[in-house]
Amino acid sequence: MQRNIGIILIVLGIAAFVFQGVSYTTEETVLDLGPVEVTKEEPNRIPLPPVLGAMALLGGVGLVAVGGRKR
Repeated sequence: MQRNIGIILIVLGIAAFVFQGVSYTTEETVLDLGPVEVTKEEPNRIPLPPVLGAMALLGGVGLVAVGGRKR
């Protein structure tokens, strides 16, 4: 179980380094006149600090190492 969680943390840590954030799009209604509706899509980004990726990577490596020793 610890080994599986460790592998997941390693993958998430590497992904945090590669992508450095999460992007998403929000849609906002600008004008609404009965059957006519004008919307605007706005891209947003949640940055992920490299420290977060490093912590996940190191924690995952630690869990894999501990999970491997118990066997």
